[in-house]
Amino acid sequence: MSKIQSANGSYFKLIMAMQLVLAFVLFVFSIDLLTYSLGTFSNDVTKDIFTATLNPFVGLFIGLLMTAMFQSSSMITAMVVAVVASGSLSLIQAVPVIMGANIGTTLTSTLVSFTFIMKRNEFKRALAAGVLHDIFNILTVIILFPLELYFGFLSYFSEYLTHTFFAADDPTKSEFIYNVLITRPFTLWITQLFAQPILWFILAILLVFGSIKILSETVYKAFLSTHFKNLSEHVFKAPLLTFIYGILFTAAVQSSTVTTSLVVPAVATRKIKLAKIFPFIIGANMGTTITAIIAAIYKTEAAISIAIVHVIINLIGALIFLPFPAIRHIPVMIASFFGRISINKKYVSLAYILMTFFIIPFLLIYFNKKDDVQVHDARSKEKNKEILVPKKTHLDKSATQQLFF
Repeated sequence: MSKIQSANGSYFKLIMAMQLVLAFVLFVFSIDLLTYSLGTFSNDVTKDIFTATLNPFVGLFIGLLMTAMFQSSSMITAMVVAVVASGSLSLIQAVPVIMGANIGTTLTSTLVSFTFIMKRNEFKRALAAGVLHDIFNILTVIILFPLELYFGFLSYFSEYLTHTFFAADDPTKSEFIYNVLITRPFTLWITQLFAQPILWFILAILLVFGSIKILSETVYKAFLSTHFKNLSEHVFKAPLLTFIYGILFTAAVQSSTVTTSLVVPAVATRKIKLAKIFPFIIGANMGTTITAIIAAIYKTEAAISIAIVHVIINLIGALIFLPFPAIRHIPVMIASFFGRISINKKYVSLAYILMTFFIIPFLLIYFNKKDDVQVHDARSKEKNKEILVPKKTHLDKSATQQLFF
C-alpha cells in the first residue's frame, strides 16, 4: 500500500512540476505578445488609450479600479510592465497605476470576511483582518504618492538603479538577447495567424490572466493547502519570521490575494491574533512583486524601472511599519476600530467597499476624461513636448510637474 501511495505521490509531484513549467513559459510568452501587440498600435491609438494617465490621480484610480475588477494585481502590474516596454506609457505615468494596483488587490481579503457576516463576533474579527491589508497599502500610498508627485522620487530612483545595474551594453537595443531567441519567434508565429493587432492584444491579456491563475492554483494545491495548517503555528511566532513567510508564500503563488485571504478565517476563529498577521501581510506585499520582476527581467530598461518601482513601494512600506511596534500597531488599531463599528452597522462595510474600490475611482476617471483629452490635444500640437518620454531621459522637477498638471 505504501508503494502505491509513494507512486501516486511521485506522479502528483511530476504533474505539478509540469504545470508550473508550462504556466511559467506561458506567462513569459504572453508578456512578450502583449508588448509586441502594443508596439504595433499606431501612435495616436496608444496616446488615446493612455491619455487619462496624464493626471496622476486618475492613473492611481485606474490601477485601483482595474485590479478590483480583475482581482489580480499580478496581472495588472505585468500588463503595465509590457505597456511601458512597448513605449506606449512613460515611467512617470505608470507609477501611479502601480500604486493603485497595490490598493485594488486588497479587495479579495475584504470580501472573504463577508462569509462570516451572519456571525456577529467572527464577522468583526474577519472584517478587521480583511481591511488590514487595505489600510496598510492606503497608508503607504498616502506617504509615497506626494513624494512621487512633487519630486519624482520613485521614478528617478528606479531609473538610477536601472541605469546603474541593468543598463544594456548597446543602448540602441530595446530588448535583451533572451527575449529575441526564446519568445519572439513564437510571438511572430502568432501574429502571422491573425492579422489584427487588437486580436493579439486580447489574446495576450487572456494568456497573462490564465498563466497567473495556473501558477497560483498549482502552487496552492501542491504546497499551501496541505502544509499551511501545520506551518501556521511556526509562521506567526516572530514578526520577522512571519514577514519572510509572507514573502515566500506569495512569491510562490504570485498572488497576495490568495495568501492574505488564508489568514482571514484564522483570525475570525481566533486561531491567530490580528496583530500577528500584519507582518505576514507586509511580506505578502513584497512577495507579489515577483510577477513584475519576471515580466521585466528581459525587457527594456523602462520596463525594468517600473518593476523596480513596484519593489520600492512595497519595500518602503515594510521599512516604515515592520521594524517599530508602535507604528506597526497603528494600522491594526484602525482595522480593529473598523471591525467594531461594522457590527451594528453592516452597511458601513458594504459602503466602504463600493466607494473605495468602484464608485470613487469610476467617477473620478469619468469626470476627468474630458479634461484630460483637452490637455492631450493641446500638448500634441507642441512639436517638442511628447507624452511618451524617451527611454533614457531624466526629467527635471519642473518638467515632471508640467507633465502631471
